[in-house]
Amino acid sequence: MKKLILAVPLALLLGNAAANDRLCKVDGLSSAPQPCDKTLPDVKEMLTWDQQQRTVGFRNDYRNYPGDIFRHGDKVYPLPKAKHQLTSVSYTYQGKKHSFSDYVRNQDPQGLLIVKDGKVVMEKFYHGNTRKTLWTSRSVGKSIVSTLVGVAIKQGKIASLDDDITVYEPDFKGTAWQGVTLKQLIQHTSGVTWNEDYADPASDFSTLTQCEAQPDTYTCVYNLVHGLKRDPAIKPGEVWSYNTGGAWLLGDILEKATGKTLAQNLTDAIWKPYGMASDGIWHAYKKGQHDMGGHGFNATLEDWGRFGLYILQDGKLPDGTATLPDNWLTDATRWTQAKNSVSAGYPDGVYGYQWWNNNVPVNVDNVSPKGDGDPAESMWALGIYGQTIAINRKENLVMVQWSTWKEAEPAADRQQLENAVFFNAVAEALRKQ
Repeated sequence: MKKLILAVPLALLLGNAAANDRLCKVDGLSSAPQPCDKTLPDVKEMLTWDQQQRTVGFRNDYRNYPGDIFRHGDKVYPLPKAKHQLTSVSYTYQGKKHSFSDYVRNQDPQGLLIVKDGKVVMEKFYHGNTRKTLWTSRSVGKSIVSTLVGVAIKQGKIASLDDDITVYEPDFKGTAWQGVTLKQLIQHTSGVTWNEDYADPASDFSTLTQCEAQPDTYTCVYNLVHGLKRDPAIKPGEVWSYNTGGAWLLGDILEKATGKTLAQNLTDAIWKPYGMASDGIWHAYKKGQHDMGGHGFNATLEDWGRFGLYILQDGKLPDGTATLPDNWLTDATRWTQAKNSVSAGYPDGVYGYQWWNNNVPVNVDNVSPKGDGDPAESMWALGIYGQTIAINRKENLVMVQWSTWKEAEPAADRQQLENAVFFNAVAEALRKQ
């Protein structure tokens, strides 16, 4: 009798699991990422999803859009668990003492990974996410694309960041992009007008999002970016202005220079040779031909962490092979001094080669630890709603965070500031262990 009672639920469980796997199976992947939600939110409404919809949408992004797979190899870069796990972190935020449980309550993370000296000191999943979840990057993908540009320069596929972008995109001659260099494009100082406002349904970014919900996404976005204007009073290199349209163009240039999609570039240069553990999927505007350079990278939490370690190791593979030009990461974090990048809080600038200076602003009080402002402490890949790869090269430390913040870009004294203070507190706590 007991065997019969146990067998029926097991059969049902296995049947449901098989049905679920079939529902979410992706051609080319051996099994479906988990969890796989049956009902997905409408991608046209992505900027107005509530937090639950965002949880489901972000972990099923590979199903929301066409995608190109980037492949892992046979060898896996190990991520051993440290003997002593990080269990206690305290910091001062908004003038009050906070604990790790406060941080989780304030940030409402979906996944959190902290790696010190190559060993995992904390790995946590929330809201049903697992080690098999492929979470979408939002603009964290920009930092990956900028790194792949460095690889292409090392390989001789791109001659120099001083090249005019029309060397690689001749169809953009005579447009607002004429006279813009790759360096200005990668630093978002092109001077080309772009409205990135995520709360404005008429913004250029919102238009791009609507393009992504249409069948011929590539043509829609190409026409949007090709047709942009510029203020004739602003010369390239003078003003920093965050521009996802420009990031899309950078990805398009990289693909045309290398003859490979972003996914294939990532497979060949980093994912296989470094030793990532799982395949990932990149949002494709034309499957097998063009991937989105501004966002759309989907991978597991641990492989996000391995990418952080690859950066921490100056782009060197496990066998010591250098994949990036000499001093590339130093240059990538030499923050632009263009107007709007430099501020009272960030006198050294806030943006580099699609990496962020997310040190605690020097003019902010009532937070601790603030860090010493060293650029080596702060190399951040950031995406809206709280996606993070934070790298402290001085401390040999990487933190990955997946989130679904209520706002795409919270006010300056909200979650992103707390991110930075918490990261400093993690470094401080680990030094004492």
